This record gives sequence, C-alpha cells and structure tokens, in this order.
Amino acid sequence: MSVVRDLRVLLRLPDFRRLLTVRLLSQSADGVYQVALAAYVVFSPEKQTSPAAIASAMAVLLLPYSVIGPFAGVLLDRWRRRQVFLYGNVLRAVLAASTALLIVASAPDWIFYASALSVTAVNRFVLAGLSAALPRVVDGERLVVANSLSPTAGTLAATLGGGLAFAVRLLGWDSDAAVVLLGAVLYLCAALASLRMDRELLGPDREVLQPRIGAALASTAHGLLDGLRHLAGQRPAARALAAMTVLRFCYGALTVTLLMLCRYAWADEPHAANGTDGLALLGLALGVSGAGFFVAALITPWAVGRLGAYGWMVACSASAAVLVPALWLSFAPVPVLIAAFALGLVSQGTKIATDTVVQSSVDDAFRGRIFSLYDVLFNVAFVSAAAVAALVLPPDGRSVALVLGVAVLYAVVALTLSHWRRRTKSGRCFT
Repeated sequence: MSVVRDLRVLLRLPDFRRLLTVRLLSQSADGVYQVALAAYVVFSPEKQTSPAAIASAMAVLLLPYSVIGPFAGVLLDRWRRRQVFLYGNVLRAVLAASTALLIVASAPDWIFYASALSVTAVNRFVLAGLSAALPRVVDGERLVVANSLSPTAGTLAATLGGGLAFAVRLLGWDSDAAVVLLGAVLYLCAALASLRMDRELLGPDREVLQPRIGAALASTAHGLLDGLRHLAGQRPAARALAAMTVLRFCYGALTVTLLMLCRYAWADEPHAANGTDGLALLGLALGVSGAGFFVAALITPWAVGRLGAYGWMVACSASAAVLVPALWLSFAPVPVLIAAFALGLVSQGTKIATDTVVQSSVDDAFRGRIFSLYDVLFNVAFVSAAAVAALVLPPDGRSVALVLGVAVLYAVVALTLSHWRRRTKSGRCFT
C-alpha cells in the first residue's frame, strides 16, 4: 500500500521520528485526559449529571481551540518550538495532576473547569507547534505526505489513549483521579521525548525579524477579517462550510443524547448506578463511531471521484436523514450503536469533502486564515449543539423531538446541497 510505503520513507528520517513521538505521546495523553474528564462529569455516582453539565464540559474542552487557535501562531513565531513542547507538556502534566487533586477533594465545579480549561488551552499551542515544526524535519518533496500522515497518526493516538482510559477504568482502576494522573504521566513522557531534539532544530529562525506582539496580534485579527471577506466571494467554499457547520451541530446534539442514554437509560441502576455498564457502552459507541471515521477515510476519495464533493455530501446527509429516525427513535443500545457507526462515516466523509472544496476553491494566500475560521465554526457548532440539547433533553436522553429535529436538519442540508450542486458551474470537484 502507498500509505505504508510513504510512512516507511518518513520513518527513516530521525528528526521526523522524534517529532512524531512527541505528537503520539502528547495526543494519547489528550485522549486519556478527555475521557477521564467525561467519565467524571457524566458517570460519577455522586453527580446527578444533566445535559447542561455536559454542555459546560464540552465548552471547556473545545472553546479554547476556537478562541486561542487563530492567535497561537503569533507566539509560536517568537518561541523556540522545541521549548513549547517541553514546557507546554510539563505545564499540562502539572495542571492535570492538579485536576486529579481537585477530583479527590470534590472541589467546586468552577475550580475543576478552570483547571481543565487551562490544560486544553495549552494544548492549542502544542498542536499548532507540531504542525509549524514539521517543515523543519521533512524536505519539501515529502511534506504533503507528512502533513497527511502525522495528524492522522495523532488522531489515532488520541483514540487509543481514550481507549486506554476506558480500559483501565473498566478493569478495576475505578478512580477518575487516577486516570487523570495517567494522562499527566503521558504528558510528562511527551515533554521528555522532546529533549531528544536539539533546542534550535524546530525554529523559528532568530535572524528573521518579528513584528511587535501587539502589531502581530492586530495583524492576525485583520487577516481573519480579510479571510472572511475572501470566503464570502468563494461560493463553493462558503456553501460547503455552511453545510459542514450544520452537520457538525447535528453530530454534537446526538453526542450529548448518547451520553445521557449511556449515563441513565442504559445503566444497570438508573440515577444511582456506578455507571460501569453505561461507561462500557459509551466506550463501545465511541469505538464504532471511530470505525466509521476510518471507513470514511477509505471510501471518500472514491466517492468524491464518482459523485463530486457536493454529491458525496448530499449522499451522506440524505443517508443520515433516513438513518437517524430509523435507528435512534428506539433508544435501544444495538440500533443506536449501528447509528453511531453510520454517523461517524457521514461526519468524517462530509468533513473530508468540505476540506477538498475549501482547498480547491480558496486562494493559497488566504487558505490558512480560512482554515482557522473553519476550526472556529467546527468547534462552536459542536458546543452550540450541546447547549441546545441541554434545553431540550430530559435527564435520560430520550427525546423524540430532538431526534426528529436533527433528522430534519440533515434533510434540509441534503436538499440545499443538491440545489447548490445543480447550480454550481465550477467543475467536477464540486458537482
């Protein structure tokens, strides 16, 4: 397989291997930490979890990416990136250990969320730094391949980290604080792994004059506005992003529904159970959803080649419009797990198609800014869905109105994209 061959070539580069090791350890720690937080917020026996609590947790985990992300590069162009990985991961290890202490001490929720927010805020700098450092360890000929394989490997590491957190908890390590400490240990390992690279290896170059930080931040804000204006003139990209935002909202609403079903409706002893069975089902649901993501990565290039990007997005959203009410309205584990696989495939398939449209229709000079805006829309849509679900869902997660509302949104997106597809004259990529 070409992917395996490309990976073998890259792994012969020692500095690439070292940077990839930092990424894998760092993102596996993210997976452990995020699952531990979800288990504490949703499945702790002493907590009567509500959709509002889940919405708050999602805001803590996702909004820093949206607020800090576009501006992280300003500081990353001033700090040695190797030092960002070293001190950033050490800081996250300390903050994660502090989170564990807060769990043990049953601290007020606002202090707990402040600690978790600090960890995820630092994460933005580490992830952006990993992307910015890649051209320093890979030559231009292999950069495209490295850009596709490294984030995929990181996502897989985060998934495996989450699976590890589920496994150790279900195998008897029944302490959320202990699982958070496991994440802290992995953060520390990522920091130590960064020491295998020379301090100056990853840049930035000191001889390049950087603007003052205030001017750089102001320039970033103006650049984002320019990117928004450019996006308004690129209809294929703007339409794809609009559709992706609505689809991400749907996925977020169903995710909160799934969490509440696992916590109450499917647990052994609703409202008083230790949540073990519900947690196992959540882990299984995330696993099958991840399998859907993987299948989407395999079949989307073929599907886009046959149907076009818009055509594949129409097929995905129309399928979801049918499958969501057909499978979710039973509120039974097996049909919902099947739906989780389908929605994983649909969500990742539409995201890959959206990426294709944006990359193909946006000018290169604006592409970075457009993807920063894309990142904001992606995360804000998910958090907004959680907020809406908090208003609609009953405690056990069984809401016919929410499921039907999501199905209607999927259908609206399918019909709208189909209409845009017929009107688009920009070539096969979009039709």
